[in-house]
Amino acid sequence: MTKVKTRRLVLTYMFAVFMSILFLFPFLWMTTTSFKTADQVYDNPMQIIPNPFDFSPYQRLFTENNFGQYLWNTVYVTVLTLIGVILSSSVVAFGFSYFRFPKKELLFKILLGTMMLPAQVTMIPQYILFDKLGWIGSFKPLIIPTFFGGTWVIFLLRQFFDTIPREYSEAAKIDGANEWTIFTKIYLPLAKAPISTSVLFVFMWTWTDFMNPLIYLTDDKMYTLSIALQRISSGARSTDWPLMMAGSLVMALPIVILFFSAQKTFINGASMSGLKG
Repeated sequence: MTKVKTRRLVLTYMFAVFMSILFLFPFLWMTTTSFKTADQVYDNPMQIIPNPFDFSPYQRLFTENNFGQYLWNTVYVTVLTLIGVILSSSVVAFGFSYFRFPKKELLFKILLGTMMLPAQVTMIPQYILFDKLGWIGSFKPLIIPTFFGGTWVIFLLRQFFDTIPREYSEAAKIDGANEWTIFTKIYLPLAKAPISTSVLFVFMWTWTDFMNPLIYLTDDKMYTLSIALQRISSGARSTDWPLMMAGSLVMALPIVILFFSAQKTFINGASMSGLKG
């Protein structure tokens, strides 16, 4: 390796380390602040490592602020949303990819066109519809619509299904397999990477969703983590930073753990699912 290449490699790694520290610092500050007292937050100069560690913010979070109930509500909505979106979207994506029927491409383009509609455009009509159905004040508006598919997930899976050779399904048909068997035994097992990518994004969107729970949930006991954090931040004249950061860490950890546990699969899904054209 020449000196020029070595120098470039060293500079690249130095830049990567610098950017990593830059982006990790807010997360580090959030984590350490959640173990500080209110006085330690305003220490000058700022102390990164708490001395001593204070676990009372987490105790107050779950005893005084009912965070356990909010956490369970968020898990409940997120899990059912994941099941609804992945199941329905994979079936629709398989239909668009596998079957041949009139106006298929036109219907698919119309489906993609719905992605261009801002949420503010459909917010009032959806609210009126759910109100007529008597769903306001329940989890139904957050869960049931997800069983009708997610446009972005349908697009992602359809693009991947199009790359699967037709010879696989033709060979399965010769062996007596029907379309459902081909879908469950061939297409789904091959689509682990794009499905994992879809799970990560849907989980992140649902777990951190603030607007929909705020609109449709009316009972305090049914609130999700995003609403709970907003109430903590606006419930007093001055923000209780240790308590706020403890709640933020509890909310952020599942996303961080999911991403790093499925990082390789996620990267493969992004590169194999039609995003490259």
